[in-house]
Amino acid sequence: MEQFEYDIQETQQGERIDKVISTINPEWSRTQVQQWIKEGNALVNGERVKTNYKCSNNDKIEITIPDPTDLDVEPEEMDLEIPYEDSDVLVVNKPRGMVVHPAPGHPSGTLVNGLMAHCNDLSGINGVLRPGIVHRIDKDTSGLLMVAKNDLAHEKLVNQLVEKSVTRKYTAIVHGVIAHDHGTIDAPIGRDPKDRQSMTVVDNGKHAVTHFQVLDRYKDFTLVECELETGRTHQIRVHMKYIGYPLAGDPKYGPRKTLDIDGQALHAGVLGFVHPRTEEYLEFSVDLPEYFKKLISQFENSR
Repeated sequence: MEQFEYDIQETQQGERIDKVISTINPEWSRTQVQQWIKEGNALVNGERVKTNYKCSNNDKIEITIPDPTDLDVEPEEMDLEIPYEDSDVLVVNKPRGMVVHPAPGHPSGTLVNGLMAHCNDLSGINGVLRPGIVHRIDKDTSGLLMVAKNDLAHEKLVNQLVEKSVTRKYTAIVHGVIAHDHGTIDAPIGRDPKDRQSMTVVDNGKHAVTHFQVLDRYKDFTLVECELETGRTHQIRVHMKYIGYPLAGDPKYGPRKTLDIDGQALHAGVLGFVHPRTEEYLEFSVDLPEYFKKLISQFENSR
């Protein structure tokens, strides 16, 4: 159970309480916040309020985030590709289309289900729903993830993410032909006020930086390598859309007329970090998935 306190700012006076709370942390959905308010987990000046309560300047909000309801997470035998594993950490190449951890609507078939069948010594810091999970990639993004097998490893790996010392490089295909060879996108990301299920660049968002380099150019698309300095939700997808080159196949942030490939063309191909016990720097890379290679071949043949 986590607790937060927040003082209403003058600029937020008159706004609905559920809207204000949902902007504090972009990971909190409006629906989730409304449920907290109804259950008395979000108080204003120590009192319960309705979701449409209009805030006053200097109102004090107390938010108590309840522990997640435990789901019955069952181990499932899967043919996981694990490039590296020892007693502290493992690195797994997540296939495209696989959800990382169980959630309502996805109780099984997730990476966590497969990891639990593979080993029984995952870190418990993130609870039963996300054992060992240090960071995530989207369902339709393939590639490398580091997984902690004990709490010490988990804490040290998370600290590296906070310190921005983890190497995370992604290969992507984007719409349009990028003229410059490389660039940096430094733009804050938060939840889209017009669509709570999406992220976007907003002034009050979290600091987000993506570096990109052009690998090849085709008739209507560009092959790029993106390196994350920060790790915000949907960061590469949002940032590339922001500069006018959305990811090919992206159903949420791409154009309506895009490649019919069931999700964004994005692959986490390189992952590097300092081992939590030996303090040795380790770096891993995995090849592009077959669908990605076929797309590149098609583009090359049509030039």
